[in-house]
Amino acid sequence: MITYEDFEKVDIRLGKIIEVRDFPEAKKPAYKLLIDFGAGIGTKKSSVQLVGTYEKDELMGLLVVCVVNFPVRRVGPFDSEVLTLGFKNTEGLGYVLVTPSKLTVAPGDRLR
Repeated sequence: MITYEDFEKVDIRLGKIIEVRDFPEAKKPAYKLLIDFGAGIGTKKSSVQLVGTYEKDELMGLLVVCVVNFPVRRVGPFDSEVLTLGFKNTEGLGYVLVTPSKLTVAPGDRLR
């Protein structure tokens, strides 16, 4: 079990997907995302296993929830700078993203 203080150490922010690219070098089907977190954090890259759940055009402009203070993770030839949060897709490949249901939040906002 973790404490509330442990949870506070995880910096979870809202970002807006501004670029989606194929990632053919990945071991599992994936995309490369460029996510905008606003002026405080800027743009960050993320490798995501969303192929089979989302088409690239569906992802453009989508608001996503990410952990921004983990170390960079090397995924093949790509440096994934943030962890984009999602749940395993029970109806196929990939993951289902965590996204806000209301648009009254802005890129860079922190989960509290």
